[in-house]
Amino acid sequence: MGRQELEFTTYEAFPRKQIEGKVKGLWERILSKDSERELVRVLEFEPGVDTSPNGIQYHEYWEHIYIIEGSVIDLTLRKEFTKGMAASRPPGMPHGPWKSPNGCIMFEVRHK
Repeated sequence: MGRQELEFTTYEAFPRKQIEGKVKGLWERILSKDSERELVRVLEFEPGVDTSPNGIQYHEYWEHIYIIEGSVIDLTLRKEFTKGMAASRPPGMPHGPWKSPNGCIMFEVRHK
């Protein structure tokens, strides 16, 4: 899916796809994607998800996050982040792994 013109709609209108990998219970709804340069999505953690098998995350792009509902706990920082909180991570910034005892829904923008 590339960028598209879109008037306001609920994020649930976008297809929900399970994220492949070691951790089950992570889902995404891609709102917009521009090849490998930009991604806009809603990321969903089912209750009880623990991303410890993925370890600490590092990536080569900027990442901006806003928590819509629920919370996640950064297991390295031993800190919980809740609804209404935001983060802006530059390339190379370590973060996670995460645990979400009650589930979490995040809005995420990635760009190089």
